[in-house]
Amino acid sequence: MTNTAISHREQNQLLAAMPFEDWRYIESHLEWVEMPAHSTLCEAGSSLRHVYFPTTAVVSLVSTMLDGATVEVAAVGNEGMVGVDAFMGSSNANNGTTASGTVMAQNTALVSRGGHGYRMSAQSIAHHAKRSEQVMHHLLNYTRTLFLHMSQTSACNRHHSLDQQLARWLLVHLDRQADDELHITQERIASMLGVRREGVTGGALRLQKAGVIRYGRGQMSVIDRAGLEAHSCECHGVIREAYSRLSNDAVLQAKPAAHAHPAAPSADATLGRSSVTGWPAVQSTT
Repeated sequence: MTNTAISHREQNQLLAAMPFEDWRYIESHLEWVEMPAHSTLCEAGSSLRHVYFPTTAVVSLVSTMLDGATVEVAAVGNEGMVGVDAFMGSSNANNGTTASGTVMAQNTALVSRGGHGYRMSAQSIAHHAKRSEQVMHHLLNYTRTLFLHMSQTSACNRHHSLDQQLARWLLVHLDRQADDELHITQERIASMLGVRREGVTGGALRLQKAGVIRYGRGQMSVIDRAGLEAHSCECHGVIREAYSRLSNDAVLQAKPAAHAHPAAPSADATLGRSSVTGWPAVQSTT
């Protein structure tokens, strides 16, 4: 691993939460890679060869129907990893693995925002999870939060208006990047929400008229974060608070002596914008 890669370790919260003793074993199995926008990291039903720990990239986990329809079930940024199936066991009772024990990907992973991250073989992460109770503990804590993210997204898609879903989707992705610019087409957003493009066009126009976003030529700029949160349902807050708890718990576990001289978190500590000191409060307007 290069010095550049080592210097970026703390840009991924899950890796930074690992005890240093475990990191010494893990780092030799990590590869610093580019994750180009719109690239596919793995496809549902295919052999899961690698897991990814994004640092600046954002990845959409997508479910695909038999008729080709798609919907994003979660987004992964530098708070976690892509490929949690790799360490979830080797039984093929639920068709999650082949007879030989090869883990199969349950969702397609598409890079929605290009950037960088770490890559590790699926076999290596499974080995480290079995080797270290602490590594498994952090991985399972993250997976539990990811599953909450997925279930809340499912509930949102079923019970809330398209305008609320659009606002929630934008906020979830903004939480995982360093600026307020989204380079994405309405057609792609519609694909991620599992709706018709016309619905996204109407929702985007209403948000633009409300002075919340500015949109044109495949680029969307959020100019009023608080206003966007007001147009969203409660689902964004539920998801964001879950990751905030995960981050805070990880910091406490990584620094057991912090109670003696607690360090105040950075004022702009937010996912993709600062260190791993934790997510901002749900009501933050950064």
